Amino acid sequence: MNPNNTEQQTLQAISRATKFNRWMYDTIKPYCHGRVLEVGSGIGNISSFFVQDNFNITLSDIDDHYIQTLNNKFAGAGNVKDIIFLDLQQHNFHHSYAIMKESFDTVFLLNVLEHLDDDSQALQNCKMLLRTGGTLIVLVPAYSWLYSQLDKKLRHCRRYTLAVLQSLFNKHQLTIRKQFYFNALGIVAWSYAKIFRLSAVPGRGMGIYNNLVPLAKAIDKLVVTKIGLSAIIIGEK
Repeated sequence: MNPNNTEQQTLQAISRATKFNRWMYDTIKPYCHGRVLEVGSGIGNISSFFVQDNFNITLSDIDDHYIQTLNNKFAGAGNVKDIIFLDLQQHNFHHSYAIMKESFDTVFLLNVLEHLDDDSQALQNCKMLLRTGGTLIVLVPAYSWLYSQLDKKLRHCRRYTLAVLQSLFNKHQLTIRKQFYFNALGIVAWSYAKIFRLSAVPGRGMGIYNNLVPLAKAIDKLVVTKIGLSAIIIGEK
């Protein structure tokens, strides 16, 4: 699946939101251990923090352009063990990726699952890549009522609730360790995008939001992560 202009513009806009990216990274970092696989690394917005903190990490994407970008960006980083093409929807995944079976202690997908037609099969394939006792981390956009023109442009098949994610994890016998919402303030921004039918994430708007991250963190503490623009679930194989 090649990226469209909206996807590329969004990744570029988010790449400049360093405070926001750091917040997302800090949120999932405590659950990451051992040999780590990032599914859907894109242009490396979150990958950079893992590399800086010397995680043993493998990066992946479905798009050759992003894979080349990752290779250029992380050339010489000794803790980046590999940068690979990985398609969770590939027919006969278990055969095609047999060499990677039970290779990772942590697999994480940030804003990836919503792009996939068969999210259930994608999770089953992620489970195959995990060692027993390994951790699967999934972050996805929350609430179907927030689905907008921007979601459509970004090729989101759906938005989620924690209940839906819990059902998926239970289906694949993944023991849920933690589940919560993230970035409640972001609901306001996404609602604005929906009301005004925005078809791209404005770089200036993302810059403003980046400066509001301290406020966003405070709001998340206030609402004890009971609501948020994103839903996060952590499970164990």
